[in-house]
Amino acid sequence: MRFTETGTVPKAELAVISLGCDKNRVDTENALAYFADAGWGVTADLAGADAILVNTCGFIDPAKRESIDAILEAAAYKKTGRCRALIVSGCLSQRYKEQLKEGIPEIDVIAGTDRYADLPAAAERALAGEGLQLLSNDINDRHFTNRRILTTPAHYAYLKIAEGCSNRCTYCAIPYIRGNYTSRGEEELIKEAEFLVEGGVKELILVAQDVTRYGADRGERRLIPLLEKLSALDLERIRLLYLYPEQVDDELIEYIAKNDKICKYVDIPLQHISDRILKRMGRRVNKESILALMKKLRKRDIFVRSTFIVGFPGESEEEFEELLTFLKEAHLYACGFFAYSKEEGTPAAKLDGQLSARVKEARRKRAYAVQNALSAADKKALAGKTFKVIYEDIDFDRQMFVGRTCFQTPEVDGVTYFTSALPVQAGESYDVLITGAEGEDLIGEVRE
Repeated sequence: MRFTETGTVPKAELAVISLGCDKNRVDTENALAYFADAGWGVTADLAGADAILVNTCGFIDPAKRESIDAILEAAAYKKTGRCRALIVSGCLSQRYKEQLKEGIPEIDVIAGTDRYADLPAAAERALAGEGLQLLSNDINDRHFTNRRILTTPAHYAYLKIAEGCSNRCTYCAIPYIRGNYTSRGEEELIKEAEFLVEGGVKELILVAQDVTRYGADRGERRLIPLLEKLSALDLERIRLLYLYPEQVDDELIEYIAKNDKICKYVDIPLQHISDRILKRMGRRVNKESILALMKKLRKRDIFVRSTFIVGFPGESEEEFEELLTFLKEAHLYACGFFAYSKEEGTPAAKLDGQLSARVKEARRKRAYAVQNALSAADKKALAGKTFKVIYEDIDFDRQMFVGRTCFQTPEVDGVTYFTSALPVQAGESYDVLITGAEGEDLIGEVRE
């Protein structure tokens, strides 16, 4: 018989399928805490769960398809397992609740992006036989919480510092799904960070649609003051994800360079380099400002990861080649490339010059081919250098330990495989001499 943390028999067992970005992962962890507080147990066994929660992503078409597939997979356990309550939440259900209602009758609860606190009660009503429940919400009505049950390894966690986005890039549906940019309170964030550190977190990963804009909606950008307070905690690393280029000013660059706890590795979504395409995207930068920013970051030895959209409406072959030339000149540490996805309701969906799926996919593959060759050379050039590596796991096939440097984001970048003549402990940091590279991964050995 299974018991909850309080020693009581759980009301029921919940299994979760969490999809999409790390911000959605935090929402899932909040939901798990709400269920635990309500006396539920949590299981990884989908077949043995009384209720299954699918927290969806609806950002672009591939993510939507993945979410639908996951919902259908979960629905099958109503016949083959114990499931009596299928709950769907997140971005897809926020935007397409009526379509889900009509298309997948197995669903018992459809919730938006900010009704996680209400899910346990809704799930209990579903178990009692109540019909379909639609839990809608105003996308700009926020209900933040500090409660979390981590789904990451104990030594790192994500800290979502804001919700939504107000940048209004022409291709992006996030403002229509998640609402306007809303910063969380500073005291609330520090309290949550303290809770995470007390639980053993050594690496705190700050996430938002745009972390650089933190506090601006309240009248003043407050990212650096927030980082000052977080840096005072017993943390090994603070990682910054999703910095919009126009907000990365000299003050922030210098602060990152001088603060030993902040990873010298930032994720800056550039999306393109052609001035004309950037303007059509609604971006607030141009080629000249991007080149100047990359130069400043290189000068301060700050690694950059970025993402780009290829095949944007009207993108000519010459403009795509301009992007490839930029990649060769900029030598970014890592890049992700996405074929433009035509999202209904966005301004870009109405633009002329929509390209075929074949052209978009061909350009995506070409961009990856260029970047992969550059990344391989750059990683091999790291041989002979020593970096701090947080030990995370063991690869028994390789007979090597597995960890990450400051420029290896969990589940995004590669890892570092290393050996050690000394005992090592998971979650602790070690000085690792890099001896080589294999694809996205580094190879090294602990320095005695």
